[in-house]
Amino acid sequence: MTVTSTTGSTNTTNTGVTGRGGQAKVQKAKILLVDDRPENLLALEAILSALDQTLVRAASGEEALKALLTDDFAVILLDVQMPGMDGFETAAHIKRRERTRDIPIIFLTAINHGPHHTFRGYAAGAVDYISKPFDPWVLRAKVSVFVELYMKNCQLKEQAALLRLQLDAGRPVPAGGQGNGQVQDDGAAAAARRSAPAGGLLAELSARLAAVEEQADALTKQLDESSDPAAVATATHLERKLSGLRRALDALEPGTTSGSSGNGTAGGNGTSGGS
Repeated sequence: MTVTSTTGSTNTTNTGVTGRGGQAKVQKAKILLVDDRPENLLALEAILSALDQTLVRAASGEEALKALLTDDFAVILLDVQMPGMDGFETAAHIKRRERTRDIPIIFLTAINHGPHHTFRGYAAGAVDYISKPFDPWVLRAKVSVFVELYMKNCQLKEQAALLRLQLDAGRPVPAGGQGNGQVQDDGAAAAARRSAPAGGLLAELSARLAAVEEQADALTKQLDESSDPAAVATATHLERKLSGLRRALDALEPGTTSGSSGNGTAGGNGTSGGS
């Protein structure tokens, strides 16, 4: 299997690699090119080089399946007629695997036996079926669509993971935490807070705290002087804890001073006056 970078400088996908000027390079999508004829692979590389993505060669169906075991691909360009495992059989193996079943496949073929042959390609799981010779501009445009979809999907996954870290940062540490694992989680949460806008996280934490404050206020109102002293003491202790959390959260608001934070807490926490 041959990995070809369209930049001509490295054979990796440039994930997290620092480029010139100290700026991180944009992650590139991988495109798998499967054909048993080297001249066809060269032609595909020439057509797709303008997309500035990482092109991965595979000279057979077996070689393509090996590449799919370890790497993620935005799209697969698969020749139909190959010795041994042909394109249809290769596509069937790809669609049976949980890891690769959703990768779009574009069949490329030099033979065309009519609608039945084309239908077999779509039945095998292909998103497109192109007969050779094909228009290079059309092929490049179709591949670029799948590359863009892949990159957008990667961005959504990263944003979802970041959101989970932000939400985890607002959760209380369980009693008898998980030792080193808990430390690692806290470190990840701290990294999320540093890299994410503070406003969204603070708003989420404030909303969660407000819900707890409301429940505590309702509990306090249900208690009177004739109630169990232990229950009254517990409610009072809970109010003090919530007041401390509210003051700490208000202090994190951008442009908030400690003095205004204390005033805002007293006005915003209705439970203090009811005790």
